[in-house]
Amino acid sequence: MFLGRFENRLDEKGRLSMPAKFRPRLAEGFVITRGFEQCLTIFPMPEWQTLADNLARFPVTDQKVRSLRRVLFAQAADTELDRQGRMLIPEYLREAAGLGADVIVAGMDGYIEIWDVERWREMERSNAENANDIAQSLADLGM
Repeated sequence: MFLGRFENRLDEKGRLSMPAKFRPRLAEGFVITRGFEQCLTIFPMPEWQTLADNLARFPVTDQKVRSLRRVLFAQAADTELDRQGRMLIPEYLREAAGLGADVIVAGMDGYIEIWDVERWREMERSNAENANDIAQSLADLGM
């Protein structure tokens, strides 16, 4: 389980040092792709395979399924950590997420999100302003 958030910094080559507590679950390799907001998402290989298997059950004749596949698969990179626990984030993904040097690495249970630090703060402010609506949405879902 990935929990917590960590402020970090990309180096000049676009490498990110992964928090030590996240590294064991990434040891088998992982996939990094665009997130649904303007962030990046990292899936450990077993989680990625589950996602891929679930998407494979839907017909490619459905336009929404094809669009989702394009977002997730066409812009994905499979990678691993180096000996120092760093990963290289491809330039096209750094640009897509608008990542500057300072980033937030956030645990999201089965996956990780990487955000530009300013965009993360904007999202947190928005969530705080909409806390009652978020709580109501969870109640509507039976949570």
